[in-house]
Amino acid sequence: MQNLNSYWEAGVSWASYRKQIDDLLLEGKTTNADNSPAMLEYAKLNQARMRRLETRTELLPEVLHALQAMPKNIKILVIAEGWCGDAAQVCPPAELLFQALGIESRYVLRDADTSLIDMFLTNGGRSIPVFIALDKDGNLLGEKWGPRPVALQELRMGWIKEGLPYEQQAELLHGWYAKDKTESTQHELATWLKGLSQAR
Repeated sequence: MQNLNSYWEAGVSWASYRKQIDDLLLEGKTTNADNSPAMLEYAKLNQARMRRLETRTELLPEVLHALQAMPKNIKILVIAEGWCGDAAQVCPPAELLFQALGIESRYVLRDADTSLIDMFLTNGGRSIPVFIALDKDGNLLGEKWGPRPVALQELRMGWIKEGLPYEQQAELLHGWYAKDKTESTQHELATWLKGLSQAR
């Protein structure tokens, strides 16, 4: 069984992750070495998205009901970055769900140590966010979840095949998230969590 406890120990809480992003932006920096104007603009937009979702996301009653018997002796390790649009859309509702369930989570930056993300590639790429479940000793449980809901992932693959410019893809992606109102994220995370508990 694969043990990832060293990565867990290197992770930080959601509050610390958010503070790190905010503090770096005050210094004109992002969570990786690319502090270009374009990357800083992405990071600022995503900071605003996270703030909005933290305050406005409503957890779905059916999701909470489905997970009420969820074991609390698992922990979730999340690979993310402050400049990442999908992480900004997915992590806040996910964190609210974990907190409601009493499940501990920690966050690690993808580019700080790529050895972790390289174990959890998506179609050969380092897409984030990635959610990894561990038991109390740090052993890997089941498959990862991420980087985005299945329906959106399929759309994104189509946009890439069509050769749409990145800016157009980003506009379509965030438009999808806005219409979905975190519902797909919540439902898919619930299915993932239930699968983990049943597989143990």
